[in-house]
Amino acid sequence: MQEFGTIRMFPLGLSSEARMYSCRRLNQILADTQILYNLYKKAHWLMRGPTFYQLHLLLDKHADEQLKLVDLVAERVQTLGGVAVGDPRHVAELTVIPRPPDGVEEVPAMLTRLVEAHEAILVAARDAARHAADLGDSGTDDLLVSDVIRTGELQAWFLIEHLVDTPIVSGPISDTVNDPQRDPS
Repeated sequence: MQEFGTIRMFPLGLSSEARMYSCRRLNQILADTQILYNLYKKAHWLMRGPTFYQLHLLLDKHADEQLKLVDLVAERVQTLGGVAVGDPRHVAELTVIPRPPDGVEEVPAMLTRLVEAHEAILVAARDAARHAADLGDSGTDDLLVSDVIRTGELQAWFLIEHLVDTPIVSGPISDTVNDPQRDPS
């Protein structure tokens, strides 16, 4: 049996130091990504309100994309000779993503929780990518930048746009529209 936190030496042209570092960081990101996937599914199931349909579909799409990332990150750990974290109990021990309440939160709270989880993963992924690149592990760097970071940024943006309050336009534009005596030219 190979213990968690160890690596098998494969002829990959990478030092054991680089592979150990990448496996450790990737497993942290893997645990957090598995939690993010589950947060998406919870929000998808418990979504309510006037934007229910749109958010229900969006959150399910994002969950599917996170599940693909889970597989990519786990396979990278295995490729480097490590052991990918997979047991939900072990994931719960490793994650830095806070546990949500067991009940149904308001929609903005659920979306904010997802954005915060994305930010935690994005910060970790950027740091891990930089250090992996410094150690010569361009495969891990590429996975983190091309897949984890790009997917996370896009998903966070979509969520953030649902949280934006659109203020009523005031000032010169509304003054012109509201003042029938004023000549708009």
